[in-house]
Amino acid sequence: MAVTETPPENKSKERWTFQWKELHDEVITSGLCTGCAGCVISCPHDVIGYNHEQGGFKPFHIEDELGPEDCGHGQKGCTSCTRACPRFRTWEDEADDFLFDRSREENEPSGIYKDIILTRASDDFIHEVGQDGGLVSAILIWALEHGYIDSALTSYVGDGEGSQWTASPGVAYNREDVIRGAGSRYTYSANTLAYDEAIEAGSKKIALVGMSCQSSIVPVAKSRKIGKVGNRFALNIGLLCSKSFDEAIFEELFEQKYGLDRRTIKKTNIKGVFQIWTHDGGYYEINLKECHAWTREGCNHCPDFAAEHADISTGGIGNFSNWTLTIVRTPIGRE
Repeated sequence: MAVTETPPENKSKERWTFQWKELHDEVITSGLCTGCAGCVISCPHDVIGYNHEQGGFKPFHIEDELGPEDCGHGQKGCTSCTRACPRFRTWEDEADDFLFDRSREENEPSGIYKDIILTRASDDFIHEVGQDGGLVSAILIWALEHGYIDSALTSYVGDGEGSQWTASPGVAYNREDVIRGAGSRYTYSANTLAYDEAIEAGSKKIALVGMSCQSSIVPVAKSRKIGKVGNRFALNIGLLCSKSFDEAIFEELFEQKYGLDRRTIKKTNIKGVFQIWTHDGGYYEINLKECHAWTREGCNHCPDFAAEHADISTGGIGNFSNWTLTIVRTPIGRE
């Protein structure tokens, strides 16, 4: 090497030693936790539980030995939970580098992408039952029927009156499952919690449909080498999301102030206002400022409204309510 040449940069990384104790202090109890459940599904010892109830949506440590703030397995070297967390330390740059080999720049507020297009399902029925243009439902059905994926992590709602706004994680294996889970609720569901069900059913090529925080789990886990979580995902579809709301908004705002019983609500959407359609043909608009009090804690500090680390990011746009705003980010998404 000539004396004028710059020595090669040492790119060796410091050994990753961070465990539940750091996650608990820096994310779970700091207000950064979005409830994505990445730490739950990555834990090889099954010692992280999850409170999937309104007002909760947070992980917690199950073992009593060291209390809720520390982990015996972490003390022995297990770091899976922090490696899978898309809010721990430098997660944004790590996800960007893994997917795009660079970090996004200041003039890229919606993240790095290849294409931005408006799309809609060509199947009229899927377009009708799906959200906006029905693209997510159409992609999942096509991918399942053509063997690109063998299951998808999504959300379903209850069958009882009014329970259609209580979402819970589930797995879609076919067209009927996808249709059953179509549409948006704007209440939270940690769809990743259905991961174990998909694995137990023999799934090897899984699609994840989730909000921005959930869609960051896959590239973060892969970049930090958590194969258990990352390697099974074949497709990552992110939902554009400025925030989600606690389910109490239905009773405490929509019903008490506007007289809208949740059992009468047919469909909801957000296009600058909170839009509500009722089964009797009624339509209502509620100022989003009135809804802020029911915003989930983790959403208040989330920097990602555009699902920047998904293969495909999807959402609605005000002037084209029957179309899906589609942001294609990766070669897999474009394929």
